[in-house]
Amino acid sequence: METVQDSFRRQRVRGRYTPADDLHITLAFIGEYGEPNEVLAAMSDVSFSPFEITADRVGHFETTWWAGFSDSSELDRLARKLRKSLDDAGIPYDGRKGFRAHVTFVRGKDCVEDGKSANRYIAPGRMTVERFCLFRSNPGKDGMIYTELGAVSSQHGL
Repeated sequence: METVQDSFRRQRVRGRYTPADDLHITLAFIGEYGEPNEVLAAMSDVSFSPFEITADRVGHFETTWWAGFSDSSELDRLARKLRKSLDDAGIPYDGRKGFRAHVTFVRGKDCVEDGKSANRYIAPGRMTVERFCLFRSNPGKDGMIYTELGAVSSQHGL
């Protein structure tokens, strides 16, 4: 995803770029749930093998640019398995809109220029999904601060 950001910087898109360590796909937004150990236990019930995904498009809403991914049955399956595990554990999450894989990479009122958003392009970039994490997010002076609370790694050889 850093190459997407670099491409936008070269295209002179201004804004607050998400730090590389904070780039992520949200599989389920849990919000203010106060029991991270319960969430981690539900996450640990989800098994998966490593798989590839491809970022192949960009878009924006209001003042936020995001990178989207080509259809991935593996990524969709991972999100469904996680959401089912959360449901089974009685852990609420925001599932109103369904799952649409994307990574937010730049924000700010200056990052969306009049009439130029349709001309933005990225070269497709592949990456391997080998783990998923639980993050706590807190507002900071320059945007959100993400702290990893735990992770589940893929099961190689499944």
